[in-house]
Amino acid sequence: MQKMKVFYDCIYRITMVICKLLLIADILITSMSILGRYVSFIPDPSWSEEIVLTLMSYMAVLSAALAIRRKAHIRMTTIDKYLPAKAVHILDLISDIAVLALAFVMLIYGWQYVQSTKGFYPSIPTLTIKYKFYPIPLAGLIMIIFEIEQIVNDILLLGGKEADA
Repeated sequence: MQKMKVFYDCIYRITMVICKLLLIADILITSMSILGRYVSFIPDPSWSEEIVLTLMSYMAVLSAALAIRRKAHIRMTTIDKYLPAKAVHILDLISDIAVLALAFVMLIYGWQYVQSTKGFYPSIPTLTIKYKFYPIPLAGLIMIIFEIEQIVNDILLLGGKEADA
């Protein structure tokens, strides 16, 4: 299990670095666009808004996938304190299986949608519009990876073993 934890840690760190780079790019492009409106020698590219929105969509779904690993998503835990620990673990397992199913839907149907999409960004006629929709299957893939880890941890907890944190 320790070897798998190293794999999951590596995927987590890579995804986190990608999110940070996307945020930096968003800030730089937005800053350039805003300054370009008021400072004459700084360009205000016509493509900035579309690219910023695309980068934000990547960042949003990838950071949501990261939250799965940390169990940082909003959850209903109001009745957890009244239930036995085993029941809470079973509910966590059911929840993780449902999220895993959603991740597979995102991966499969998201990829099909990307492949069926045709056209280009209006402000960048050389860049295919498919890039706007790649975050869906990409997030589905990363969610699958992290949900498998969570499900294994849930099963270990149900078996009375402590999952590696």
